[in-house]
Amino acid sequence: MAANENHYVLPRPTFKEPVKLLIVVAPYYKDIADHLVAGAKAEIEAAGGTWDLIEVPGALEVPTAIAISERMSNFDGYVALGCVIRGETTHYDTVCNDSSRALQLMGLQGLCIGNGILTVENKDQAMVRADHEGQNKGGGAAAAALHLIALTRRWGGKKSDVGFRPSGDYRIAGETSA
Repeated sequence: MAANENHYVLPRPTFKEPVKLLIVVAPYYKDIADHLVAGAKAEIEAAGGTWDLIEVPGALEVPTAIAISERMSNFDGYVALGCVIRGETTHYDTVCNDSSRALQLMGLQGLCIGNGILTVENKDQAMVRADHEGQNKGGGAAAAALHLIALTRRWGGKKSDVGFRPSGDYRIAGETSA
């Protein structure tokens, strides 16, 4: 999207119970990361939520940190932040595709994740998108996570099965009948 284009933004969700999010940022480009984080913090606080923040070396480590946190902590959602700027090799494609795919797969497993990892051609593009008084992609990623949390709470959270129940008359493979 061009820097001067406007798009529709969903109204900020409201919560009966407070929300807590983990912001995971790769500060490889610190100035850009600082803008992304400022936008994310402001959006979470505006929704009445709280946040913790951790830093990881690069965009590829963001999904791993979220997966570790999901096993070890009690966050309602996650905000993934960072910036990948195209260089002279195909490493850019690997980092962009793999970090995005990992975040998407965790989302499909029920985690509420807003993806604010910028994938751009140059630093100027990154600054336009990161500036929390401009396009505010950090705030947008936090808003996405907040909306997913609201949706999860509305529909009662995670389910324990995958949509079917085994009949009462079944045997485990290799089991002999009594």
